[in-house]
Amino acid sequence: MDLGVISVRYARALLKGALAEKQEDELYKEMQILYKSYLEVPELRTTIDNPMLAKEKKQKVLEIACGDDITNLTKRFIDLVLKKDREFALQFMAASYITLYRKFKNITRGKLITAADVSLETVEKMKRMVENRTRGTVEFNTEVDKELIGGFVLEYDDYRMNASVKSKLRRILSDLKK
Repeated sequence: MDLGVISVRYARALLKGALAEKQEDELYKEMQILYKSYLEVPELRTTIDNPMLAKEKKQKVLEIACGDDITNLTKRFIDLVLKKDREFALQFMAASYITLYRKFKNITRGKLITAADVSLETVEKMKRMVENRTRGTVEFNTEVDKELIGGFVLEYDDYRMNASVKSKLRRILSDLKK
Protein backbone atom coordinates (compact mmCIF):
# COMPACT_ATOMS: atom_id res chain seq x y z
CA MET A 1 0.00 0.00 0.00
CA ASP A 2 1.12 3.56 -0.71
CA LEU A 3 2.83 5.25 2.25
CA GLY A 4 1.18 8.60 1.42
CA VAL A 5 -2.30 7.08 1.35
CA ILE A 6 -1.74 5.29 4.67
CA SER A 7 -0.36 8.34 6.44
CA VAL A 8 -3.13 10.67 5.21
CA ARG A 9 -5.87 8.20 6.22
CA TYR A 10 -4.50 7.85 9.73
CA ALA A 11 -3.90 11.60 10.02
CA ARG A 12 -7.49 12.36 8.92
CA ALA A 13 -8.86 9.91 11.47
CA LEU A 14 -6.63 11.43 14.16
CA LEU A 15 -7.77 14.96 13.30
CA LYS A 16 -11.41 13.85 13.33
CA GLY A 17 -10.94 12.28 16.75
CA ALA A 18 -9.04 15.30 18.04
CA LEU A 19 -11.79 17.65 16.86
CA ALA A 20 -14.43 15.47 18.53
CA GLU A 21 -12.51 15.60 21.82
CA LYS A 22 -11.54 19.28 21.30
CA GLN A 23 -7.85 18.41 21.55
CA GLU A 24 -6.71 19.30 18.04
CA ASP A 25 -4.37 22.06 19.28
CA GLU A 26 -2.65 19.79 21.80
CA LEU A 27 -2.25 17.07 19.18
CA TYR A 28 -0.83 19.60 16.75
CA LYS A 29 1.94 20.41 19.23
CA GLU A 30 2.56 16.74 19.98
CA MET A 31 2.74 15.78 16.29
CA GLN A 32 5.17 18.65 15.68
CA ILE A 33 7.39 17.36 18.49
CA LEU A 34 7.15 13.78 17.18
CA TYR A 35 7.99 14.86 13.64
CA LYS A 36 10.92 16.93 14.91
CA SER A 37 12.11 13.97 17.01
CA TYR A 38 12.29 11.82 13.87
CA LEU A 39 14.34 14.50 12.12
CA GLU A 40 16.71 15.24 14.98
CA VAL A 41 17.21 11.67 16.25
CA PRO A 42 17.80 9.31 13.30
CA GLU A 43 18.11 6.38 15.71
CA LEU A 44 14.40 6.76 16.49
CA ARG A 45 13.44 5.31 13.10
CA THR A 46 15.79 2.35 13.38
CA THR A 47 14.60 1.67 16.93
CA ILE A 48 10.91 1.79 16.01
CA ASP A 49 11.45 -0.25 12.83
CA ASN A 50 13.28 -2.98 14.78
CA PRO A 51 11.01 -6.07 14.73
CA MET A 52 12.81 -7.52 17.79
CA LEU A 53 11.72 -4.63 20.04
CA ALA A 54 8.50 -5.32 21.95
CA LYS A 55 5.51 -3.12 21.09
CA GLU A 56 5.23 -1.96 24.71
CA LYS A 57 8.78 -0.57 24.53
CA LYS A 58 8.06 1.05 21.17
CA GLN A 59 4.97 2.63 22.75
CA LYS A 60 7.06 4.12 25.57
CA VAL A 61 9.76 5.40 23.20
CA LEU A 62 7.17 7.02 20.92
CA GLU A 63 5.35 8.62 23.85
CA ILE A 64 8.64 10.15 24.98
CA ALA A 65 9.28 11.33 21.41
CA CYS A 66 5.93 13.20 21.50
CA GLY A 67 7.00 15.37 24.44
CA ASP A 68 6.10 15.74 28.08
CA ASP A 69 2.63 14.92 29.45
CA ILE A 70 0.97 13.85 26.20
CA THR A 71 -2.77 13.42 25.72
CA ASN A 72 -4.53 10.09 26.07
CA LEU A 73 -5.64 10.46 22.46
CA THR A 74 -2.02 10.47 21.30
CA LYS A 75 -1.29 7.42 23.46
CA ARG A 76 -4.28 5.59 21.99
CA PHE A 77 -3.26 6.63 18.48
CA ILE A 78 0.27 5.27 18.93
CA ASP A 79 -1.20 2.06 20.36
CA LEU A 80 -3.47 1.67 17.32
CA VAL A 81 -0.60 2.31 14.90
CA LEU A 82 1.51 -0.32 16.65
CA LYS A 83 -1.33 -2.87 16.72
CA LYS A 84 -1.84 -2.42 12.98
CA ASP A 85 1.94 -2.73 12.35
CA ARG A 86 2.04 0.72 10.72
CA GLU A 87 4.82 2.22 12.85
CA PHE A 88 7.02 2.55 9.75
CA ALA A 89 4.66 5.34 8.60
CA LEU A 90 4.33 7.22 11.88
CA GLN A 91 6.65 10.08 10.89
CA PHE A 92 4.58 10.62 7.76
CA MET A 93 1.33 10.40 9.74
CA ALA A 94 2.62 13.17 12.00
CA ALA A 95 3.56 15.29 8.97
CA SER A 96 0.16 14.66 7.40
CA TYR A 97 -1.63 15.63 10.61
CA ILE A 98 0.37 18.89 10.74
CA THR A 99 -0.58 19.66 7.13
CA LEU A 100 -4.26 18.82 7.64
CA TYR A 101 -4.42 20.84 10.86
CA ARG A 102 -2.88 23.90 9.17
CA LYS A 103 -5.33 23.61 6.31
CA PHE A 104 -8.29 23.21 8.68
CA LYS A 105 -7.21 26.20 10.83
CA ASN A 106 -6.13 28.32 7.80
CA ILE A 107 -2.54 28.58 9.02
CA THR A 108 0.15 29.74 6.62
CA ARG A 109 3.85 29.30 7.23
CA GLY A 110 5.98 32.34 6.58
CA LYS A 111 9.64 33.19 6.78
CA LEU A 112 11.46 36.50 6.95
CA ILE A 113 15.14 36.34 6.05
CA THR A 114 17.19 39.45 6.81
CA ALA A 115 20.84 40.43 6.62
CA ALA A 116 20.86 41.40 10.32
CA ASP A 117 18.65 40.97 13.36
CA VAL A 118 15.45 42.99 13.16
CA SER A 119 13.22 44.28 15.92
CA LEU A 120 10.23 42.35 17.17
CA GLU A 121 8.10 45.27 15.97
CA THR A 122 9.33 44.79 12.38
CA VAL A 123 8.69 41.04 12.53
CA GLU A 124 5.15 41.63 13.84
CA LYS A 125 4.50 44.19 11.09
CA MET A 126 5.56 41.71 8.39
CA LYS A 127 3.51 38.98 10.05
CA ARG A 128 0.39 41.20 10.09
CA MET A 129 0.95 42.04 6.41
CA VAL A 130 1.02 38.34 5.52
CA GLU A 131 -2.03 37.64 7.71
CA ASN A 132 -3.96 40.41 5.92
CA ARG A 133 -3.07 38.95 2.54
CA THR A 134 -3.82 35.33 3.44
CA ARG A 135 -6.82 36.14 5.65
CA GLY A 136 -5.58 33.59 8.16
CA THR A 137 -3.06 32.93 10.89
CA VAL A 138 0.65 32.89 10.12
CA GLU A 139 3.35 30.84 11.78
CA PHE A 140 6.29 33.12 11.21
CA ASN A 141 9.98 32.26 11.42
CA THR A 142 12.89 34.65 11.10
CA GLU A 143 16.36 33.90 9.89
CA VAL A 144 19.55 35.93 9.51
CA ASP A 145 21.60 35.49 6.34
CA LYS A 146 24.54 37.90 6.22
CA GLU A 147 25.10 37.11 2.53
CA LEU A 148 22.02 39.20 1.68
CA ILE A 149 24.16 42.28 2.49
CA GLY A 150 21.01 44.29 3.26
CA GLY A 151 17.26 44.19 2.77
CA PHE A 152 15.12 41.09 3.26
CA VAL A 153 13.45 38.07 1.67
CA LEU A 154 9.83 37.32 2.60
CA GLU A 155 8.36 33.90 1.83
CA TYR A 156 4.93 32.40 2.44
CA ASP A 157 2.89 29.82 0.53
CA ASP A 158 4.22 30.09 -3.03
CA TYR A 159 4.96 33.81 -2.74
CA ARG A 160 8.51 35.13 -2.48
CA MET A 161 9.51 38.79 -2.27
CA ASN A 162 13.25 39.27 -2.62
CA ALA A 163 14.15 42.83 -1.61
CA SER A 164 17.76 42.06 -0.76
CA VAL A 165 20.80 44.02 -1.84
CA LYS A 166 22.34 40.78 -3.08
CA SER A 167 19.49 40.15 -5.55
CA LYS A 168 19.57 43.78 -6.76
CA LEU A 169 23.31 43.53 -7.38
CA ARG A 170 22.78 40.29 -9.35
CA ARG A 171 20.14 42.00 -11.53
CA ILE A 172 22.46 44.93 -12.21
CA LEU A 173 25.28 42.54 -13.10
CA SER A 174 22.96 40.58 -15.38
CA ASP A 175 21.84 43.78 -17.12
CA LEU A 176 25.45 44.87 -17.61
CA LYS A 177 26.33 41.53 -19.24
CA LYS A 178 23.57 42.04 -21.83
